[in-house]
Amino acid sequence: MDAAYKNDIPGIVAECGGSCACATCHVYVEERFFDQFSTADQFEDDMLEGVASERRPNSRLSCQLTITPDVEGIEIEVPAVQQ
Repeated sequence: MDAAYKNDIPGIVAECGGSCACATCHVYVEERFFDQFSTADQFEDDMLEGVASERRPNSRLSCQLTITPDVEGIEIEVPAVQQ
């Protein structure tokens, strides 16, 4: 989320600044990389229930994703609506 926000990626609102409290950094993670990230905890899962765009099996809050070399080449889709 930080990289997207700092680089003005359209659609990443990040109202809470990355504290997993607003769900305005909802993204769709490329499925082939999905398992490279830790599993969403209960708090993130609860926040994903209230996202403005369709929740999909590959939905995550970008503030909860740590980008590592293991996901080099990943494409992350930003939904059209965050609020």
